[in-house]
Amino acid sequence: MAAVSAPRPSGLREQAGRRLFTLVAGPAGAANRARIHGTPGPRWFAADRPVRTVHGDASMFIGGLRALLLQSLHPRAMAAVAAHSGYRGDPWGRLQRTSTFLAVTTYGTAEHAQEAVDRVRAVHDRVRGTTAAGEEYHAGDPHLLAWVHIAEVDSFLRAHQRYGAHPLDAAGCDAYVADTARIAEALGVPDPPRDRAALAERLAAYRPELHGTPQAREAARFILFHPPLPLAARAPYALLTANAVSMLPRWAREGLGLPSLPVLEKVCVRPAGLAVTGAIRWAMGAPPPPTGDGS
Repeated sequence: MAAVSAPRPSGLREQAGRRLFTLVAGPAGAANRARIHGTPGPRWFAADRPVRTVHGDASMFIGGLRALLLQSLHPRAMAAVAAHSGYRGDPWGRLQRTSTFLAVTTYGTAEHAQEAVDRVRAVHDRVRGTTAAGEEYHAGDPHLLAWVHIAEVDSFLRAHQRYGAHPLDAAGCDAYVADTARIAEALGVPDPPRDRAALAERLAAYRPELHGTPQAREAARFILFHPPLPLAARAPYALLTANAVSMLPRWAREGLGLPSLPVLEKVCVRPAGLAVTGAIRWAMGAPPPPTGDGS
């Protein structure tokens, strides 16, 4: 789910980086990258904004997995994903679309960012249905949009602070939440949180609505244990998912039927997470310098 940039190293590093980039960004990744970073014009975010730091770091791989697991605990949001996202039939396509959206809105021109938002809103407008419990859902519902947003922001920021190459200071963390509010408002989220205190308050307000449905537990099993990956990629992926799970609150793990092993996580899982994100960072290389005036 990371808004990653194409690799520019050489040899083994180049080969590993190219394969990872293609997996995350898709076959059109190189062309999209050139368009995102190479088109002149004003941006939503200046080059020094925290959202660029967070969304360009390898920690997004762990943050993205945590976000998917956490988001699944809202029954109406999970029903929409199960019925309309194609996460089983086309999981990499879903990842690539999400990665591209993050990259465009974070680094692209203001015009391209708005176009990306408009496309997502058009898709959301068509996603409607009824849960197994008989509740109606609509992906464009501001309440559901807000849940998806805050679960992502909380996950991305927590992962960055634990595994990022350059964790933010307190002011930077608040500024990141404020940056993401710009995207959330464009998507239709009413009054998104703009600092960590407001983010925590909004998360707590959703807690009574969240629980693990059979659809959520099925999605968690697919994400964690049955990813469509070649054998060689299973071990590093398992390290990413173990770290994503370790960052979930206890009630979320219980809802998804996932174990809590705090001693093992502290001794083994977290160091492994630092190692695997470091390896991804090495393979992908540094992001390209910003273009445009960033205004």
